[in-house]
Amino acid sequence: MTIFKITLYLFSILALLTVLIPFIKKDFWMFRVFDYPRFQKFTIVGILSVLWMAFFPKTEILFDIILMASLGISFLYLGYLILPFTPFGKKMISEVKKSDGKECLNLLVANIYQHNTNYQKLLSLVEKRNPDIIFLLETDKKWLEGVKSLRENYPHHIEIPQENTYGLLFYSKLPFVHHEINYLIDEEIPSIIADVKFDNEIVRIYGLHPTPPVPQENPHSTDRDAEILLIGKMAKEYDKPCLVIGDLNDVAWSYTTKLFLKSSELLDPRRGRGMYSTFHAKYKLLRWPLDHYFVSSHFRLVDMKVEEHINSDHFPISICLLLSHEDEENKMTADAEDKELVEEKIEAGIKDEPL
Repeated sequence: MTIFKITLYLFSILALLTVLIPFIKKDFWMFRVFDYPRFQKFTIVGILSVLWMAFFPKTEILFDIILMASLGISFLYLGYLILPFTPFGKKMISEVKKSDGKECLNLLVANIYQHNTNYQKLLSLVEKRNPDIIFLLETDKKWLEGVKSLRENYPHHIEIPQENTYGLLFYSKLPFVHHEINYLIDEEIPSIIADVKFDNEIVRIYGLHPTPPVPQENPHSTDRDAEILLIGKMAKEYDKPCLVIGDLNDVAWSYTTKLFLKSSELLDPRRGRGMYSTFHAKYKLLRWPLDHYFVSSHFRLVDMKVEEHINSDHFPISICLLLSHEDEENKMTADAEDKELVEEKIEAGIKDEPL
């Protein structure tokens, strides 16, 4: 057996394992982290399939045939999962052109990377984009000091600087009707709720940044999943124009995000348009969508864009939305089993008992 074929065996088995591991619905990071690189797995499995067909097209070895078939099935399966996040997928919210006399809600979300000190790049982006609302994540006291000039044009703000990479800064041109700071799952991880006046309506914005399931942060996804699903439950109960925004430390196609969409009945503007990958900004081959906007069915999309690099490990992401009538056609809905699982995951996060 040649070294080439042994290497091909090794990489093929490893690739198949990365496809199978996410089927294990456990919260331990080793299982959840493989949710992230779905497009990368799709590409690698495709390359391996081509190599097998190119170099061993007439193999009669049963193990080879099973391996090739498994790679082919995995390639089709991953393609099926990726399809909704391409222009060939079905859009969850329709796209409209900005019309004269109709206000557009502009938002900018940026995980700035706490150890990044290039405040000016962020301020220049804000000046260029001129959003109505800015949500900055991983902000400490140095970042609060570095961007305090934003208060001049954004008189309404929520500032929660923290040194643990979970500080939040929220700036708005739109007046607050109500706002609050919550620590839903972890007493050191804040989230916010802000009700703002926009286009003669009250729009509720939920901003969050839960911990990722990685060993140096949190070895389980329990806290992250519980916080995401708890916010989703709150958004469903609110039942008025609302958005969930932030770095959710979860990808748009994960099992948890799909459960969130079902239970909240919010819509993902990425679907039918693209992945809009925001992380990792410095490694082109390791990028996936971690920073999100989820919107109620009252909104229509004018534009969404991954913005220029600001020396962070995340790209900022902006969105422009118009308020319209409620359209429930493309909502996902939760069945009884989904609702039971949501409650189970929320309870597990509150009790700190990983599933």
